[in-house]
Amino acid sequence: MTVLLAYLVWDMDPVITQLGPLTLRWYGLLFMMGFVLGTPVFQHIFRTERVSPHWVDVLTLYVLVGTVVGARLGHVLFYEPEMLLTDPLEVFKIWHGGLASHGATVGIPLACWLFARRHQFDVLWVLDRIVLVVAIGGALIRLGNFMNSEIGGYPSTVPWAVVFPRDTGHLLPATRPLPAGTVLVARPALLPTGEVSSRVLPATMPIGPGMLMAVPRHPTQLYEALYCVLLVALLYGVWNRTKERTPRGLLLGLFLVLLFTQRFLGEILKEAQVDFEKDNLLNQGQLLSLLPILVGLWLLWRVGKDAQNPYGYAPRDTDEPLPTGQIVVNG
Repeated sequence: MTVLLAYLVWDMDPVITQLGPLTLRWYGLLFMMGFVLGTPVFQHIFRTERVSPHWVDVLTLYVLVGTVVGARLGHVLFYEPEMLLTDPLEVFKIWHGGLASHGATVGIPLACWLFARRHQFDVLWVLDRIVLVVAIGGALIRLGNFMNSEIGGYPSTVPWAVVFPRDTGHLLPATRPLPAGTVLVARPALLPTGEVSSRVLPATMPIGPGMLMAVPRHPTQLYEALYCVLLVALLYGVWNRTKERTPRGLLLGLFLVLLFTQRFLGEILKEAQVDFEKDNLLNQGQLLSLLPILVGLWLLWRVGKDAQNPYGYAPRDTDEPLPTGQIVVNG
């Protein structure tokens, strides 16, 4: 089994199928699965705390918009700001890729704040519960990155290293003899759709000028996906012990500190995602992780110090079920 994984060549097509003008991708499917799997978890939390599950549907719409808009704008502003000048319409073409989790870290709290302000919830109460769902989504998004053969790690000889011939941005000049597990890859070509094609070549093919190879790398996407699963288990365990008496800000603080500390340390194993990062002491992902860590530490320091509002608040309205089809909006 170890030998098999050491030579695993991940050449999965990121496109599931083409339906006329619509393209169904693994990344998009896994992104939406985060909301699908997170919804019953969120409903369970709301019911347990005597809050109507009706609010889950409303909040999900806010969070969906906040996630997509925040992650897309975060990618553009943090990694490709030149897009705003050279091709501003490209900002709206999210199917071309380019979502940044740090942007979602801004978009999701903003969406939750708007929801809480509109519907008389305590914003920290909402954020303490939403991080459970966000961690589930984070695991699935990293699996989506794996399906896309993107955000991989540095070359490695660990037994579980994976070869990504479709990661055309990190192919290396071919050499003889080929390093263990390495595959030859044809020079990438730009397709009319704007995508870049790649093709694995026979290992026995003579190496000519300009030929490239894909070497085994750390599957950092899988590392982060597994970490998110463990984070979900931890946060749920903490919430399950205290439920409606969960100290205000505790889950959000733990989430920010643990997730972004992992993100900061995990970047050590990753290739630079954009050229301007290559000569920096800290890459963009590490720099952007510092503020969430500090905010999380501040929240943990503040836990239990607000005697007037120790647990946050939400409408406890399950004793009065909503009539079928009726939506209640508190002005």
